[in-house]
Amino acid sequence: VLLQASGGGLVQAGGSRRLSCVVSMLTFHAYRMGWFRQAPGKEREFVATISRSGDSTYYADSVKGRFTISRDNDKNTVYLQMNSLKPEDTAVYYCAADPRPAQAMTGLKSIRYWGQGTQVTVSS
Repeated sequence: VLLQASGGGLVQAGGSRRLSCVVSMLTFHAYRMGWFRQAPGKEREFVATISRSGDSTYYADSVKGRFTISRDNDKNTVYLQMNSLKPEDTAVYYCAADPRPAQAMTGLKSIRYWGQGTQVTVSS
């Protein structure tokens, strides 16, 4: 199973960035997908998750209204559109896949599969 995240980079505060995560060797539509992030010196935290069909999403309070998670089951890809970026959004962003309900992702409970991470740096 391979989860390949991309789209990170350097962006100014207030700017936007879209992350992508392409999944291979997995029955993509059978898995809930999520995005997480880890800033230097901090624990990994939940950012957003989307249901298998894409009809249900859930966000961390810190990104609600600014970030949008979506998925394309035909392309085995999950996206994270990040708008109004802030310096505190600076982190390595990871995509993840898990077959269980949303609570498993929001609680970071033994997530089944992880991607390799992509760095997002927001300058002030």
